[in-house]
Amino acid sequence: MWRDPGAPADSFYETRPECTDVPKSRFRIKAGKTLSARKWHAAFSPEGYLDIGKTLSRIHRGGIHPSIRGEVWEFLLGCYDPKSTFEERDEIRQRRREQYATWKEECRQLFPLIGSGRFITAPVVTEDGIPVQDPLVLLENNPENGVITLPQESTAVNNVEKITDKAVIQWLLTLHQIGLDVVRTDRTLVFYEKKENLSKLWDILSVYSRIDSDVGYGQGMSDLCSPMIILLNDEADAFWCFERLMRRLRGNFRCTGNSVGVETQLSNLATITQVIDPKLHQHIEQIGGGDYLFAFRMIMVLFRREFSFCDSLYLWEMMWALEYDPDLYWLYEEDDEKSEENKGRLKSLRHYGKYERENMKNGGKNSEEPPLPISVFLVASVLKEKSAILLQQARGLDDVVKILNDVNGNLDAKKACVAALKLHKKYLKKKCVIVAG
Repeated sequence: MWRDPGAPADSFYETRPECTDVPKSRFRIKAGKTLSARKWHAAFSPEGYLDIGKTLSRIHRGGIHPSIRGEVWEFLLGCYDPKSTFEERDEIRQRRREQYATWKEECRQLFPLIGSGRFITAPVVTEDGIPVQDPLVLLENNPENGVITLPQESTAVNNVEKITDKAVIQWLLTLHQIGLDVVRTDRTLVFYEKKENLSKLWDILSVYSRIDSDVGYGQGMSDLCSPMIILLNDEADAFWCFERLMRRLRGNFRCTGNSVGVETQLSNLATITQVIDPKLHQHIEQIGGGDYLFAFRMIMVLFRREFSFCDSLYLWEMMWALEYDPDLYWLYEEDDEKSEENKGRLKSLRHYGKYERENMKNGGKNSEEPPLPISVFLVASVLKEKSAILLQQARGLDDVVKILNDVNGNLDAKKACVAALKLHKKYLKKKCVIVAG
């Protein structure tokens, strides 16, 4: 029987002509399967209430059309409650835009390059808080209008004013690191040929690292933020979409004296592999990979390196649709009373993603430990698929990395999610048997 092969989606994310080795997307826009603009708009009532259940099943079947991806993501990530009206969302959007503008202005007061359309890739301050006086650095900071000066607040050291606020010093120290990552992020895309788009990415990450001082900035955040800027025209809207994504991922970036937060997820991955494929887990331990650090990147930036740009977006929306919890918006709101008052208004299981439903059935939502993210099961499914090769050929960690690198460009986002769902189900069953035993 004839099947619609679908239209390629790569044209929505144009690559630079000189970048010839960019993998082609496997994602296809399919009529009747992909969530189209028409179907999306039809899912709203005249007041603006969204039928989220219908939307989730459509996304799971065929992803989201690139033309509406940004606005759908805002719901998937919990920026808005599906049971809000058009008017309520307009008010929230306006309030958030004003909040972002306030934070950005506060950052600009500390470092005047924020919001200027430019960014830096060289340090502007020493760890002691002394502004860097290297002429090349000063020129990079403000090539058009001469050198830039930092607001100064204490006694002179060698005729240079020293900054004493430790939080400000820490933030200023991250700005050039953000800049270095920004110029490397999605550099194959035509979109980032424009300096204004690069500076927008730098601004959002700079503001975020200032307001979330607990986490600050970590390498990989630029990969997570980049799609938001491409999909949402307004910088403030892109910021809030990123901020919501970081709510679920920030634990991975939190560092203490001797550990990185992502180690928790790597430990979870080890546990899953041990339950699902004990032979493979034992082999990985024997060759010195028991900490599962070889999977660090996959979990940290949600497979951005393993998929083409277009396919990674498809994978993300599939994951978020599967993990969707209709209380997400209220869980993220700061007003706890309001949150409790509105919590549980959507009782029907169809308002939850498939993965989340499975967790609810197995009591994962009520246990002391929060349910594991689907991303960990995605990595586990890749390991499971490569199990035979890893057992036969991996004699050391370099071999493991090489075998896993071979999956780049060969993974299918939908198949990967289906495999992760199956593995999740199997893991919960086996875990119950182990606990019962």
